[in-house]
Amino acid sequence: MVMELENGDVAVSASFSPASAMTGLLPLASVSQQPYVSELLSFTLDRLHKEPELLRVDAERIQRQMQEVAVGNYRAFIAAADALVAIKEEVSSIDKHLESLITEIPNLTTGCTEFIESAEQILEERKMNQTLLANHSTFLDLLEIPQLMDTCVRNGNYDEALDLEAFVCKLSTMHPKLPVIQALAAEVGQTTQSLLTQLLQKLCSNIQLPECLRIIGYLRRIGVFSEYEMRLQFLRCRETWLTGILEDLDQRNAYEYLKGMISCQRMHLFDVVNQYRAIFADDTSGSEENYDGGLLFSWAMHQISSHLKTLKVMLPKITEGGSLSNILDQCMYCAMGLGWVGLDFRGLLPSLFEEAVLNLFSKNMNIAVENFQLVLDSHRWVPLPAVGFSAASIGEESQDDITPPPHLMEHPPLAVFINGVSAAMNELRPCAPVNLKNVLAQELIKGLQSVSDSLLRYNATRMLRENESGLFLALCRAFTEVAFPHCATCFGRCYPGGAALIMDAKNLYDGVGRLLTISSSKEPPKPVSNEEEKTTSENGDLPQPVVENGVDEIESAKADGKEENSATLQTDEAS
Repeated sequence: MVMELENGDVAVSASFSPASAMTGLLPLASVSQQPYVSELLSFTLDRLHKEPELLRVDAERIQRQMQEVAVGNYRAFIAAADALVAIKEEVSSIDKHLESLITEIPNLTTGCTEFIESAEQILEERKMNQTLLANHSTFLDLLEIPQLMDTCVRNGNYDEALDLEAFVCKLSTMHPKLPVIQALAAEVGQTTQSLLTQLLQKLCSNIQLPECLRIIGYLRRIGVFSEYEMRLQFLRCRETWLTGILEDLDQRNAYEYLKGMISCQRMHLFDVVNQYRAIFADDTSGSEENYDGGLLFSWAMHQISSHLKTLKVMLPKITEGGSLSNILDQCMYCAMGLGWVGLDFRGLLPSLFEEAVLNLFSKNMNIAVENFQLVLDSHRWVPLPAVGFSAASIGEESQDDITPPPHLMEHPPLAVFINGVSAAMNELRPCAPVNLKNVLAQELIKGLQSVSDSLLRYNATRMLRENESGLFLALCRAFTEVAFPHCATCFGRCYPGGAALIMDAKNLYDGVGRLLTISSSKEPPKPVSNEEEKTTSENGDLPQPVVENGVDEIESAKADGKEENSATLQTDEAS
């Protein structure tokens, strides 16, 4: 039986029975077999009985044709079989390669992804390079900003330098993640620090108010200091300038140094205070940043305290009363000028100058007493020619005349002492503090007491001959009757009523008075005439020149005393 399969081939059944065929094929008829089944159903019974035979004949015919085709085309079939084998092998190989390909696909995917990313990065860099090339001149200008700013700072073009600094700060704020901009900002920051140092150095120099205003304006634009810190920095720089001026003065000459210091304080301290008040005008209605909290007052008090400390150290080095008086006048003038800005320190000066005057007067009195002691210890007790008026006429002199009595020239120790006292009074007179009236009187009394004690000690420790004792007593009498009143008169010229303070201390020479009283009760020695003194020696030997008795040395000492005395007289008369 010959039947057509689904793929159109013809199949031959070896055993065929119509009943079984009908029962087996009909239910299994596919869509392609339906026409044949429909045709069978239309056949007669005889036709149906003949149908298997017809199918067998057709199958044999087809079988023969197939054999003929196979025999005639066996090479093609062999080639097809070989091809089928080769195809199977190739398919197996392809299958293996496909498995390897599937295994390598993730790596390929990763490589492609990396390539895409690398390509994108390269494209981005290329785009950046193109942008950089297009903006090359602008970028070059940006890189030259630090150098340009440094040039502006060195040439003093501070406005342009600060404009560049503000521009770079703006760029840094807009592009915080760009390394080039941040590096540029770092270089500009270093230049700004150099600018800040240069501005502070200018504040430490001799500049006027307009320049100070400009510098403070620049500092505010930089924004490094707060308002309080800026005020403090301004005062610190101005103090550095003032200190530099004072350091340039020569401290070896105390008088010239104090003159320069007072002049500096008078002019420059006044200017600094005015500059501060003009620049930092306090606004009490505003915020606390506009109020300095007493900073200017503290700084000014520091300057005045330093000024007074320097005065306290340097005043004792001045050895002339006229210089002290000049320094006092300049200090008072300086304090009066600073009083316009609330820095009047005149009330703090008297104690300093009183101490300096007291030290100077005490020093001069000590020198006078020491010189008296030296001359007294080395004095030769020989009679000297009478000079001037006698002691009896001393009281007849005018009370206004303070010229040292010429009678004292007969007593060199007293002449030296009076010269020393006159020098001390001359140094005291230009600058005589009223508060020291009693203290200085006590110093003078102390010096007179030292002279009295020296005379008593000399009388107790020296063995004098009769003629020497007479001369010594004459010196003591001159001390009590001439020297002491003269010292009181000189002190009275320095202080009204000062003579009474000295004269009230007459008890200081009670010992000398008792010595004179005891000596006057005895028979005074016979005076030796000048002619006998010139022709007769003390031991009764042959006449000798007066020079050999040491009168020549006394005369020279007397001449020195006259010179000192004349200088003192000229100073007193000039006053």
